[in-house]
Amino acid sequence: MNQPNDGFMVFILFWVFVLLFFMSIGGYFMFRKFMKVLPQEDGKSKLDWQNHYVDSSRHLWTEDSKAFLEQLVEPVPKAFRDIAKHSIAAQIGKVALDSGASEVTRDHCIEGYIIATPKRDYRSLMKFLKSNQIDYKPYEHLLNR
Repeated sequence: MNQPNDGFMVFILFWVFVLLFFMSIGGYFMFRKFMKVLPQEDGKSKLDWQNHYVDSSRHLWTEDSKAFLEQLVEPVPKAFRDIAKHSIAAQIGKVALDSGASEVTRDHCIEGYIIATPKRDYRSLMKFLKSNQIDYKPYEHLLNR
């Protein structure tokens, strides 16, 4: 019988680790998505609330605020941009609805964007806002929460 050579075994082991690595990354993102659809104490999931705020505030969005949202989600990698845009739009809609506004303004967009951004990304968020000459000084209290 032929013994498998060492090069072939190394090749197989390499691909086993590569596949395990990619499956663990996929599993991580699937788990995060699963956690979003689990009901909270009020019976609705985070995803249900996001959809509620997007639908409830749809009539408040102007062309300017939609274009500004597109500008805000520009630094997000293309693969994740739609998901990020939806969750940021939900938070902006919540801010606008809570304030009783008749339309979504840039101030609502900036505030909702800051609230929707995870704390670990604040450094890049502030860098992005500075590079686009967007004044975030009135919202520094949100960055220090």
